[in-house]
Amino acid sequence: MAINALGYMMIMSDKLDDWAAFGPNMLGLQLVERTNSALTFRMDDRKQRIIVSRDRPESYVFGWEVESPERLDALAGRLEAIGHPVVSLSSADRDMFGVSSGIEFSDPTGNRLQAFCGPQIADTPFTAGRPIAGFRTGMQGLGHVVLQVPDITDVMWFYQDVLGFRLSDYMLKPLKAYFFHVNSRHHSLALAETGQSGVHHLMMELSFLDDVGQAYDLALSEPKRVATTLGRHVNDLMTSFYTRTPSQFLVEYGWGGRSINPATWTPYEMDRGTSLWGHDRDWMRPEQLAESRLIRAKVAADGLRAPVQVDGGNYHAGPLPCMWWEDAKRGRAPKVAEGGSK
Repeated sequence: MAINALGYMMIMSDKLDDWAAFGPNMLGLQLVERTNSALTFRMDDRKQRIIVSRDRPESYVFGWEVESPERLDALAGRLEAIGHPVVSLSSADRDMFGVSSGIEFSDPTGNRLQAFCGPQIADTPFTAGRPIAGFRTGMQGLGHVVLQVPDITDVMWFYQDVLGFRLSDYMLKPLKAYFFHVNSRHHSLALAETGQSGVHHLMMELSFLDDVGQAYDLALSEPKRVATTLGRHVNDLMTSFYTRTPSQFLVEYGWGGRSINPATWTPYEMDRGTSLWGHDRDWMRPEQLAESRLIRAKVAADGLRAPVQVDGGNYHAGPLPCMWWEDAKRGRAPKVAEGGSK
């Protein structure tokens, strides 16, 4: 795969004061630099992961990491071979994004993308904006992003055939959505066919479930801050809620995401909705909300459940026997959320 992780995101906004409070106080990001026109946030040992700026014309920029300068050159060559304009990052941009080299281009729907290598490592430890244990990043990157697109067929080929993303799973009802991986994270990108363009949400994964729960309490204390209630997804098994940002797109704040083996993973169709439980969306029409609750009720009645994921494995600790494993040994394990491993 040409791309191996989601490295960073730049958000264009004039609400710098709101972001300066929201980033550390709600999300636990470290605000490392503030100027008259931009904010820079850390979430691990990287120099930056999130930038908020009011100086650029695009709404968002996504930085996708590649392994080496050779891989970066090869990607630039593939883009140019299909007539896709490519611009090398200037020295000022390389310094701002904290990379040694990079290129900038757009996907077929106009989303602005960068590919880069040589990320800069900070010379001081990460200090969270509020008391959290930290984020799950590393080789899996920043997290995942979900983009709304008018027509998936117009853009899916670009991410798969040109950038090398691989399909994890997909759903056709109640809307078309395709989920793609570039490493062991279940998905780093999803495309949702909504008839619109733009970012639906950015996912950040925490190292401890309690950090998610405490953020949920914080979000509940602010009117309209929670956009989607606490729940657990069917495909990546993430326990999460969604919070509105000052820019109105959402951040999924979660824990326990599924790790996959890209070499053995087989894509499949999701036909049981998106969540094992929870995840009521406050923007849904009443009839849509009622339908989603009926789907989850059917999931519960069918006994669909999954073990907790920790570093990609099933979690079992403590002196008491784990009923999941005890049942499995007796040949009567509960029904599980679908998986694509061979």
